[in-house]
Amino acid sequence: GSVQPTWSAAADGSPILSWIEPIKNGDYSLRYAVRKGGTWSEARTVIAGRHFFRNPAEAPEVIQLNDKLWMAHWVEMPKESSEAEYIYVSASVDGTHWSAPQMAHRDRSEVQHGLVSIAASGPNEASLFWLETPKGDDGPGYLMRTVVDGSGKEIKEERLDDDVCDCCPTSVARTAKGMIVAYRDHTAANIRDIAVLRFENGRWSPSKIVNADNWKLDACPVNAASVAAKGDHVALAWFTGATEPAKEQIVFSEDGGATFSKPLIFSTGAALGNTSLVLADDGGAIVSWLERTASGDARLLTREISASGAAGTVLQIAEGGKTPFGYPRVFHSPAGTLIAWGSGGKLETARSEEHT
Repeated sequence: GSVQPTWSAAADGSPILSWIEPIKNGDYSLRYAVRKGGTWSEARTVIAGRHFFRNPAEAPEVIQLNDKLWMAHWVEMPKESSEAEYIYVSASVDGTHWSAPQMAHRDRSEVQHGLVSIAASGPNEASLFWLETPKGDDGPGYLMRTVVDGSGKEIKEERLDDDVCDCCPTSVARTAKGMIVAYRDHTAANIRDIAVLRFENGRWSPSKIVNADNWKLDACPVNAASVAAKGDHVALAWFTGATEPAKEQIVFSEDGGATFSKPLIFSTGAALGNTSLVLADDGGAIVSWLERTASGDARLLTREISASGAAGTVLQIAEGGKTPFGYPRVFHSPAGTLIAWGSGGKLETARSEEHT
């Protein structure tokens, strides 16, 4: 019954896996574990008994900002009769004792606030990037940023884009110059292509479309991009339904996301999306995605893309209906590559010491 697995890196680079787990009386808890030396730590509970919004795209996160500061965020949906969603944050100095939850946004109206990604943005602060739908399904959706201090208290909020695809996840990475945020943009003509914003020298760059797919859709695809960075080297992968069949694409940047290479298609059939990406040791990337089989089921695939754009062997991790996979996530460290998935059934992971 565990859902919404998400990876992050501990201060020493070890993988942190967080998830939502059912407990007694129909309640749920946010839990996490750390993998060191080939073994998992005991699972710890951040908080329990909250109205977690258990949607695969709304994954909570537990991150370690430094040796003495942990941060967790999640989305709650307190009423089944309402579409209202609220973002909460909790902080910890030891990863065991957590502060009382605080709402991470100023708006308290009964609309959607969610699809969060988080990154350290200062010595003792974090930036949350999220979407708000002030007028519900009538749009537009806003891309927002909230800065929280070491106690989880909101110290700054700003609107970054006035019209975005309002049910597609956000993704953020830290570059040598600052932060890069990837999200699905939206136009009045219902074009929904991937855009990025860069935060450098204390200022935001103008929004930039990564590639003009020109995907016109009168509904939200609940499917966005995944971005990763090391220094000025950036990789970004995403799903698009602008073509038939739908496909997965990847681009690289060597200037922190100011410019990108020509897109490379790495899917091999009818892509379903739910893209995840991490950087490999050689500067390339490891990607995972879902693809439809000939029988109409889904399979979870992964492959490595070199920095020069050469696509490696496709590995099938699992096969089944789309729902059991949820929104798979990959993680990479010198110890190997990990992937986690699960939605409605059970949470599963797989590991590769060498991604070949």
